Amino acid sequence: MVPGASLNEHHLIPRTYGGRETVTMHRICHAKIHAVLTEQQLRDHYHEIEALRGHPDIAAFIRWVRRKPPEFVDGHATDRRRRKR
Repeated sequence: MVPGASLNEHHLIPRTYGGRETVTMHRICHAKIHAVLTEQQLRDHYHEIEALRGHPDIAAFIRWVRRKPPEFVDGHATDRRRRKR
């Protein structure tokens, strides 16, 4: 991973549900997770890295982004809440 602004901390269980454990990941991967999954889904089914990687949309995104350079930033991985506005 490229250190710096391209990294985010992702709460495996959302903070709104008392989650404290975090993992470091690329910003675009973090944005994609929140664009695809609700906080309830994260809490109930996708609170482990392997479960996230197993989600079909996330797995397809990982296959696609794996071919990009580490510093790649994609403006299309927007948060689903912003799309609804």
